[in-house]
Amino acid sequence: MSNKVVVAGVGMIPFSKPGQSDDYPVMGAAAAKRALADAGIDYALVQQAYVGYVFGDSTSGQAAIYGVGLTGIPVINVNNNCATGSTALFLARQAVESGAIDCAIALGFEQMVPGALKGAWTDRPGPMERFAKVMAEVQGYDEQAPRAAQFFGGAGRAYMREYGISPETFGRISVKARRHAANNPYSVFRTPITLEEVMASPTVFDPMTRLQCCPPTCGAAAAIICSEAFALKHGLDTRVVIAGQAMTTDRNSTFDEADMRKVVGYDMTRSAALSVYEQAGVGPSDIGVVELHDCFTANELITYEGLGLTPEGTAEKFILDGDNTYGGRVVTNPSGGLLSKGHPLGATGLAQCAELTWQLRGTAEARQVEGVRFGLQHNLGLGGACVVTLYQRQ
Repeated sequence: MSNKVVVAGVGMIPFSKPGQSDDYPVMGAAAAKRALADAGIDYALVQQAYVGYVFGDSTSGQAAIYGVGLTGIPVINVNNNCATGSTALFLARQAVESGAIDCAIALGFEQMVPGALKGAWTDRPGPMERFAKVMAEVQGYDEQAPRAAQFFGGAGRAYMREYGISPETFGRISVKARRHAANNPYSVFRTPITLEEVMASPTVFDPMTRLQCCPPTCGAAAAIICSEAFALKHGLDTRVVIAGQAMTTDRNSTFDEADMRKVVGYDMTRSAALSVYEQAGVGPSDIGVVELHDCFTANELITYEGLGLTPEGTAEKFILDGDNTYGGRVVTNPSGGLLSKGHPLGATGLAQCAELTWQLRGTAEARQVEGVRFGLQHNLGLGGACVVTLYQRQ
């Protein structure tokens, strides 16, 4: 990377259930103002804005950012499914790293409705049709079950068939998520749950029960991204830098290998992670804290291996040994993750950025992972896109 890229400020608002939030322009502006205040700069110094959301009309990004100021800067609206927030971050980082600009804001928000995700259009081909066709060929299609649960539940089934793990192993991830979220005031669900409660909750798509699926959520988060030279000139916090970042999309293996784990992005994850480790000159053993895309417990489990946090086939041992939590090898989703913090699609990637920035600054309070120098972020969107970002404390 050429110009060193600093995460100078982050901000987010508490996530909430659909129907309990402000409208998206209010949420977006609030998160942006918090990020600016955290950085300690005026919006007039921001040169470009990258604004992400999935469910919204064109130029919703302007509607949100105009609540911060009317400075005439370029506002780029971003939609990359569940990887939207980190895609906005990717673009902001790229603009700063290249030297095209000195300072950008990446903002993400979502105002969701209750229930499973649904497409917005019925009069044209959907972007997930090819994925759904492969899924139907591999495992059939259940008209009564949410499609996303079938994708990720199928990935869980594929892993179980190959390695013979217990269904309760997935449930333990939900228990861990709630335990972590209990210390996060931004999370939707903060009440601890037991493994028995997780497994007894209604089955959504075997082996996924309801408490193993992330909830539809409303919220917003933002980050101020700038060059190190800009940060030093304006007296900003330079402790957290982006040491590596990669975005990947699908390859032939997604569609040609009849493996639901690859259909939901395992190879995208692995490729992005390897690129980031190479860029930064570090390996998985150097990572102390990770925010990864746990939209379903099955995806968290396979992502442990996709990111190289544990060798292939060892995720169950990784979980049972407590290596995914405090006192273990690497703390995963100290925020509570998508399962407990919530998943407002456009905001998720930037909420992950905020959590890791706080962790590397040492300001995560009761969630703090001690002594971390590197934090890894993984944000995935079917259709598909995967963004992996490595943050470093300097």
